Amino acid sequence: MCLAMPAEVITIDGETGKVNLGGVHKEISLALVEDVQVGDFVLVHVGYALNKVSPEEAEQTLALFAEAGLGGGG
Repeated sequence: MCLAMPAEVITIDGETGKVNLGGVHKEISLALVEDVQVGDFVLVHVGYALNKVSPEEAEQTLALFAEAGLGGGG
């Protein structure tokens, strides 16, 4: 099963960013998403941000993952 996980962007350097993914900081590509800012939430899959999501949607998704035992709960 492949999942895209919501993560908060904490730094940006060109088309690369660092996100907080359940307490783990991970470097990802931002090349596929326009107008990403520090503090935005993005869906991350295999090292790429796929699109931006609202903080509410990110929180709800992380809560559902936690409830399903998939980690990433907030």
